[in-house]
Amino acid sequence: MPIDRKLLEILCCPVSKQPVFVLSSEQLVVINEAIGRGEITTADDSPVATPLSEGLITQNRQRIYRIDDDIPVMLENESIPVDQFEGL
Repeated sequence: MPIDRKLLEILCCPVSKQPVFVLSSEQLVVINEAIGRGEITTADDSPVATPLSEGLITQNRQRIYRIDDDIPVMLENESIPVDQFEGL
């Protein structure tokens, strides 16, 4: 189930205070392919092993936050730095 639009309107990145937007299906494919190759880490350098079914990206395109069971995980250490991807 997609994230509630009212919730999305009030969410922002806890680090940069930037608004967040839902990742497109194309962005999810790029991210999940890189996760599958074992190339992606979180902000605290932990490897990301589980593909994203949904996610949020900051307006400035610096951080990605996963959505688990319709709940955004807005923790700095668990965010995924976008600089690990080309053209995202």
